[in-house]
Amino acid sequence: MKLLLDTHLALWAFDGAGKLSNAAVSLIDNRENDLFFSALSIWETAIKSALQKKDFNVDARALRRGLLDNGYNEIPITSEHAIVVQSLPLIHKDPFDRLLIAQAAVEGILLLTSDRKIAKYPGPIRKV
Repeated sequence: MKLLLDTHLALWAFDGAGKLSNAAVSLIDNRENDLFFSALSIWETAIKSALQKKDFNVDARALRRGLLDNGYNEIPITSEHAIVVQSLPLIHKDPFDRLLIAQAAVEGILLLTSDRKIAKYPGPIRKV
C-alpha cells in the first residue's frame, strides 16, 4: 500500500520522539508499504522554521534528507494537485492540508493524518 504522511506525521516520524500512534507506527514499519512525503511538507517546515518560533526548531533540509535516507519517496507539487484543491469541500481552510488531500487523491495514495478535520474529507484518507 502507498502511504503519504501529512506534515505532522512526517515530522514525528523524523523526530522519533514517540508521538506517533501505535496504528501509525504499525503502518509505517510494515515493509510492504511504500512511504511518501510531500515537497509541501518540506515547504511548510521551512516557512515555520524561518519564523523562528521557540516551540518549532526543525531544519527543513535535515527533515528531507532524513526522510529520503529512511526510504521515503518525495512527491513534487504539480499544477494538477493545485487544480484539485478547488473542488474540495471547505471542511478545513488550511492551504497546506488541502493540498496534501489533493495530492493523495490525484496520486491514489492513502493520506495518513492525526488531524480529525482532514479525516472528514472523502477520498483516500485515514486518521491514525
